Amino acid sequence: MAHPITFKPKPHDPQKELMGRVEAAPAEHAEALLAVWEVLQTAHDKGMLDLAKGLIGGKDVITGKLAEAAVLPEAVAGIRNAMAGARLLASVDPDMLQRLAQAMEGASAAHKQEIEPPGLFALAKRATSKDARRGLSYMTHVLTALGRAMRGE
Repeated sequence: MAHPITFKPKPHDPQKELMGRVEAAPAEHAEALLAVWEVLQTAHDKGMLDLAKGLIGGKDVITGKLAEAAVLPEAVAGIRNAMAGARLLASVDPDMLQRLAQAMEGASAAHKQEIEPPGLFALAKRATSKDARRGLSYMTHVLTALGRAMRGE
């Protein structure tokens, strides 16, 4: 009759495996470790580690103060305003905003070159140009929306 083969697995020591990995890390990750040491030293020199230690040590007090402040009506209104402002910024077309920034640079340069303020006729002529009318149209839409929002519709 056959005899069972006894199998005895080698003992697995996770601590020993981890220590082997730690010992091999400086050779494998030397450049990254040097960068981390530099960041750590800079954080220490600038007092950032002390700040982090204080924040971690005072987490209960900080959390309590933040919770107290968060229930104030001013904080709730501020958070709602920030969310509405973010929604407003997200609704602006980035390409149009980029073109507007470039146009504003050109307008600022043109304004700096004016020695004397323009007369009424020059202003009227500028205001009746196609681009000025397009800008005025946009601004009247904005003013209409502002008035509607103020009325509460």
